Amino acid sequence: MNIKPLADRVLILPKAAEEKTIGGIIIPDTAKEKPLQGEVVATGNGTKDEEMIVKAGDNVLYGKYAGTELELDGVKYLIMRQSDVLAILG
Repeated sequence: MNIKPLADRVLILPKAAEEKTIGGIIIPDTAKEKPLQGEVVATGNGTKDEEMIVKAGDNVLYGKYAGTELELDGVKYLIMRQSDVLAILG
C-alpha cells in the first residue's frame, strides 16, 4: 500500500527505541521512552501559505506528543504536520 500525505503533512518512520537496562533489569517496551527522531518517508505538496521544507529521506526531530500513529503492513509510522517537525538532522 502506498500513502501520500496531503497538504502540509509528513509521514515519518520513527527510529527504534533503544534497549535499556538498569542494573541487569531490562525495561519492557511499554515503559520505554517514545523516540523523538525518525526518517521522513513521504510528504504532501504543502499549502499556499506553507511550502514543504522537509523531503523524503530527511532525518528529523519532532515533539514528544506530535503526530498520529498508524500501522501499515506491520510497520508503525507517524503522520504529522510539517510544523510539528522541530529540526532536520544533518
